[in-house]
Amino acid sequence: MKKLFFSLLILMQVMCAWAQLPASVSGKVLDSKTQKPIENVVATIESTGQSVVTNAEGVFVFNDVPPGKVEIVVNSTGYVLQTFTVEINDGQTLDMGVISLELDITSEQQLSLITITDNDLGDDNSGSENTAGLLQASRDIFQQAAAFNWGQARFRIRGLDNEYGMTMINGVIMNKIYDGRPQWSNWGGLNDATRNQEFTMGSTPSDYTFGNILGTQEINTRASIYRPGGRVSFSGANTNYNWRVMATYASGLNKDGWAYVISASKRGAEEGNFEGTDYDANSFFASLEKKFNDHHSLNFTSIYAYNSRGKNSPNTQEVTNLAGVKYNSYWGYQDGKKRNSRDKDVEEPILMLSHFWKIYDNSSLTTNVAYQFGKIGNSRIDYQNAKNPDPTYYRNLPSYFTSMYDNDLGFIGDQEPQLTNAAQAPFLTNRQLDWDAMYRANQSTATGRSAYVLYEDRTDDKTLTANTIFRSLLTDHITLNAGATYRHTKSHNFQNLLDLLGGQYFEDIDSYYAGDFAQSNLNSPDRRVVVGDTYGYNYNLFANVADVFAQFKFTYTKIDFYAGLNYSHSDYQREGLYRNGLYANNSFGKSEKIDFENYGVKGGLNYKLNGRNMITVNGIYMTKAPTLRNTFPNARLNNNVVNGIDSETIYGGDINYIIRAPKFKGRVTGFYNMIENAVETSFFYGEGVFEGVGADADAFIAETVTGINKKMMGGELGLEYQVTSTIKVMASASYGQYTYDNNPNVTVNNDALAQFSNTDDGVTNINTPITSVNFGKSSLKNYRLAGMPQQAYSLGLEYRDPHYWWIGANGNYLGNNYLDVSALLRTSNFFHNPETGYTFANVDEAYASQLLKQEKFDNFFLFNLQGGKSWKFGKHLVGFFASINNVFNKTYKTGGFEQGRNANYQELGQDVASGTPPFAPKYFYGYGRTYFVNLYFTF
Repeated sequence: MKKLFFSLLILMQVMCAWAQLPASVSGKVLDSKTQKPIENVVATIESTGQSVVTNAEGVFVFNDVPPGKVEIVVNSTGYVLQTFTVEINDGQTLDMGVISLELDITSEQQLSLITITDNDLGDDNSGSENTAGLLQASRDIFQQAAAFNWGQARFRIRGLDNEYGMTMINGVIMNKIYDGRPQWSNWGGLNDATRNQEFTMGSTPSDYTFGNILGTQEINTRASIYRPGGRVSFSGANTNYNWRVMATYASGLNKDGWAYVISASKRGAEEGNFEGTDYDANSFFASLEKKFNDHHSLNFTSIYAYNSRGKNSPNTQEVTNLAGVKYNSYWGYQDGKKRNSRDKDVEEPILMLSHFWKIYDNSSLTTNVAYQFGKIGNSRIDYQNAKNPDPTYYRNLPSYFTSMYDNDLGFIGDQEPQLTNAAQAPFLTNRQLDWDAMYRANQSTATGRSAYVLYEDRTDDKTLTANTIFRSLLTDHITLNAGATYRHTKSHNFQNLLDLLGGQYFEDIDSYYAGDFAQSNLNSPDRRVVVGDTYGYNYNLFANVADVFAQFKFTYTKIDFYAGLNYSHSDYQREGLYRNGLYANNSFGKSEKIDFENYGVKGGLNYKLNGRNMITVNGIYMTKAPTLRNTFPNARLNNNVVNGIDSETIYGGDINYIIRAPKFKGRVTGFYNMIENAVETSFFYGEGVFEGVGADADAFIAETVTGINKKMMGGELGLEYQVTSTIKVMASASYGQYTYDNNPNVTVNNDALAQFSNTDDGVTNINTPITSVNFGKSSLKNYRLAGMPQQAYSLGLEYRDPHYWWIGANGNYLGNNYLDVSALLRTSNFFHNPETGYTFANVDEAYASQLLKQEKFDNFFLFNLQGGKSWKFGKHLVGFFASINNVFNKTYKTGGFEQGRNANYQELGQDVASGTPPFAPKYFYGYGRTYFVNLYFTF
């Protein structure tokens, strides 16, 4: 009965809305400096998506606008976006008068933003992944500080990984199903083509999706909304790349209803900011639209971005002290040129067809079909029956020669370490990879077998997405947004042999094991592989995700509020293409299909104290399926699924006070977010982990931490004051406390244990190997979440001269950044002797607490300068922008992780007691002094 009543009520409201007389709205757009009309500026009614453009006199006109309160957005590339709320009566002709647009200097700042998403730091340690979220330009002063000033220190808004935000192109989700994160390289270098963006903060409503707790970034590539004209720019920098050239042209909508946009760029560096980090990227964008009539339009978008870059290594403090913060162990000289062994190559084109249907004046439907395909490759060196070639391998470092112990936490013979022995460390004479030595080793084998090869961990994804988004102004006060999305992904994962390094073939076995255990594929044993062959592991991952959402927004004179809900269904499956020797009966063929049902509800209100002051409140409760990455913990070798895997539970909200006065703008926010039942996986080499199976069980292991609760609470502040017509002061602050909120469970998978898996009669059974060991609870509660400053403060001053030049400076203080801790070290296993299975004798609890104390990085101060100048010649514009970040060349750590190799009290104590522990934490460092210079020309 209630459902029937509600349906009738909505139907009556819709009928009343249709019965009302339409109105018209017009306005004239001028350049704030020249006071001249601006042609082809886009004006949009937010509730319906209806758009028009200004004519040569700068005038726009909306006809047949339904009465009620609506928001009109006026936007043009290179200008500051303006939003107006207007009340429209039946049959009214409303003239908004003159609208002045200011040049947007942040559009040039955006090009210089150190997007740390271009760095790939997480391939070797999950806790160190670059996870900055939504660090892009927006009109919010706090978000600008987070992007331009704090982004270089890997600041995360509200402490959140970007898998808790949503990145979209034309309403199509770009977050990967594999790890939940967007792959920014897929459209890198196309800044001009991706400038039309909309942002939401936290769980505030988006017109395109239900969203998450971080926010939504929507990129609109519809060809008709681009300002007609061209732009060419030339840039120089000393960050990830050294130079860039970019060109873009937009035709505008012609009289036949056609519009197109093309953009291309090239970026490169023989060596970036860190040693040996080469960079090569090519990007191309094309968007073509055909407007058939006032109701139907079709747009095709294609994006191609190839990106190849050399990675830089995390290093222990010992290595940094010897070689400096820019040292990178991944490269070496070959034929007189630097060659990086760890390149990341990304090439995943996007094709998207969008249909825009204006059903009525107050309703629209957008439908998209998108297909993305391509490859991601991460290269590294593989070796068999040979020495580890890494120059920072612990046996190559001086600390190896000063860390010889007996079993009583002391040095052998109770004597001090001999520094003269340390002088023999290979690292001191050869700090880089020795490519020539690897070639010599391969060419000297008796059979031509390569001892060393270069390969890539390869992922070839194919993702099909179909979605539809409906928007309607139901009544004067009620707006409906609703949508449905389906995504299907097939992900092929394998090892691809890139270079035999002078040898003739490589053996497709794991030389750490013997017999059948060593075989990568029992269905094709003892293979000899050459360049281009697949070996090691080979499997597919399949995912299907269906999602629907609905959202109502209510707008009144004193109060606005909204409510939204969503439902999603996800299913995952692994298909092994190899029958691995360690998991003979659990690796080949398809796994069970894993299903997840999820839902979410959210709501909020905006109470307007008066025309300039308001209070907003937002809240959300939702569940979220785990990622593919965390569902199959050892997908390379078997079909195992994390035991008891289930969806995350996410809830939280924020309360804001906002002021918008002519000279003063500000926002003060308090927020609280909780993530429960999260799962994290990581991989590392472990020693002294497993009891009673001997040293042979020490090997490369997979750690899965389940049931993780994370709490993020704090406050944000963004203030902007226009002191005079030319001088502006900005201040921003973020104070957070981001912690683990419980003691999650740790399970470790060691493939080597397959050799020790026995049945009750003591006979080895390779069909059902027991390789997973549950270590129980890890005492992580109240440890800080790692990888970002939890406090950040910024004060800036900006001067804009009427003659089109400006300069700005800001000082930034960042602190409370912590090392990523090992969950395994904080289980009860830490105090167990792996040789006896009993607790270590004479454990010093105070010393143990000191060993397990989380390292806090030093706080630091960064000073940045930026400025620009532009000249107008008729309709043409020539401009110059420059920035210098970290002017005082401050050295600072941006992140790091504990090594889990020494996993018990005795071994870690011995390591630390040496003074230069070879298994010390590894750190990442921020850039030193950097610059960015951009010269551009528009026509």
